Amino acid sequence: MKKSFWKILLLSYPLVIASGAANATSPVVNPPPQSTVLTIDLTLTGQEKLDALIASLGAIKNRVTDVGTMTVGAVGYAALGGTIEDDAFDDGLITQTELDDYLAAHALVIGHDSETATTAQQLFTQEYQGAMNDLDAAIDLLADASAEILTATGIMTTAAAADTSPEQTALQGMMGTDEYSIDQAEVDAYNQAVAQVENYAQQAGAFMAAANNTDLTASIDSYATQNNFVVGNYTAITYTQNVDEFVINWDDDGFGSGWQGYLSEDMVSASELFTAGEYVEQYGTMPN
Repeated sequence: MKKSFWKILLLSYPLVIASGAANATSPVVNPPPQSTVLTIDLTLTGQEKLDALIASLGAIKNRVTDVGTMTVGAVGYAALGGTIEDDAFDDGLITQTELDDYLAAHALVIGHDSETATTAQQLFTQEYQGAMNDLDAAIDLLADASAEILTATGIMTTAAAADTSPEQTALQGMMGTDEYSIDQAEVDAYNQAVAQVENYAQQAGAFMAAANNTDLTASIDSYATQNNFVVGNYTAITYTQNVDEFVINWDDDGFGSGWQGYLSEDMVSASELFTAGEYVEQYGTMPN
C-alpha cells in the first residue's frame, strides 16, 4: 500500500509543476484539461509533426496526472468518511478527441522521413531530443527504484515508537519482510538510475546549450563547409563535461574534431540543482 501511495504522490508532481504555485493553505482546484484541436496534414514539417505529437501526449498526460492528484484526495477523504460525488473523476477521463489527435500525430511521426541535419544547430537539436527521450525513460526507472527504497524507510516511524517488547517484536517481524528491507540489488538499481538521470540530463542540457551557441554552431558549420561534407552525416558525438568538450566524428568522410570551452557559462552545480528543484516544487516554475 505504501509503495502504491508513494507512486500516486510522485505521479502528481508534474501536475504541480505545470500548474503554477501551490497554495499552502487551501487546495488548488485545476480546470479540466482542454483538448488540443490539431490541424494535421502531410505538409507539416518534421518538427511540426513532433510538436503535434507532444501536444497530443500533453493533453493525455494532463488527464492522467489529474487522476493521480484526485486519487490522493479521494483516499484522504475516504479515510475521513468523505463521500465523493458521482462522476467526480470525469475530468481524468481521456476523451475520444484526445485519442484521435494522438493517433493522427503518432502516425505522422512514425511515417516521417527524417531529414539529415544540414547545420550544426539541427544536429544538436536532434541530439537534444534523443537525450530527453532517454531522460524520460531514466526518470521512470528512478521512480520505481526510489519507491522500493522509500517503502523500506517507512519503518522509521515504527522503530521510533517501538519502546515496548510487543512493539519491538512487531518491528522485528516487519524487518524480516522484503518490503521493509533494503538489499544490495535495490541499492544498485537506485544508484544506477540516479547515474542515468544525471547523464541524460547533462547531455540534454549540453546539446540544448550547444544548439543555442552561435559561435559553436558557426565553427562546426565552417569546418564542414571547408572539408565538403554534410554535418548530419556524423557517425558519433560525445560531450565530456569536466573538460567542456564536444567531439564529433564523420568516419565515412574521414573527418573528426573537438570543440572545447563553449559552455563555460552554462554549467550548473549540485547546490543550484537543489535550489532550483525546491523552487519548482514551491512555485511550479524555474527561477529566473
